[in-house]
Amino acid sequence: MDTSTPSVTEHARHAMVASQLRTTAVNDARVIAAMSTIPRERYVGEANAEMAYRDRPLPLPGGRQQNTPLATGRLLTEAAIEPTDKVLLIGAAGGYTAAVLAEIAATVVAVEEDAVLAERARANLADWPNVTVVEASLKAGAPDHAPFDALVVDGAVEELPEALVAQVHAGGRIVSGVVDRGVAKLARGARSTNGFALLPFADIDCVVLPGFARPRAFTF
Repeated sequence: MDTSTPSVTEHARHAMVASQLRTTAVNDARVIAAMSTIPRERYVGEANAEMAYRDRPLPLPGGRQQNTPLATGRLLTEAAIEPTDKVLLIGAAGGYTAAVLAEIAATVVAVEEDAVLAERARANLADWPNVTVVEASLKAGAPDHAPFDALVVDGAVEELPEALVAQVHAGGRIVSGVVDRGVAKLARGARSTNGFALLPFADIDCVVLPGFARPRAFTF
């Protein structure tokens, strides 16, 4: 439910695009168009509606956080999504990023492991026939729907499991936040027949997703 008049909401949305996205290399015209029109306040929960367009993480059920518009916009720009792409999204949250992807890709499979968030995403994305919400472990992905042209992890991880990478076909793009020595960055890469690598491209804060900690070495 909107908590402000449409004119105020639209002003905040366009201010986000002008001040947060266009000034920081979010330059994919299709990403800009989608983020300019999709009402983010609808997807982040009523308690967060007034803060929906601020450049900060938003609290979500289960101790999770919604990624910032800037981090999401940069990830989607670097993913170079094509209109024919089938995209795997890890961290559906309330469905906002899936809705943006639905505007620029052919098919989106959005994975969410929190039951409350998964139900919220399904309700919020009911009008998007090209989006499927899968309630499953974030690190497991959606192997039954593979292969994918692109993998978008809307948050930061210490280690990206091979099980997720394997769901992207050779040549497919991968974007994710990464945690390096306690600092979150944005990274991009591509799967090849010999493996994959993620290379940081921006020092931008990104919310940390649960379940992706790198195994700690045993010490005496």
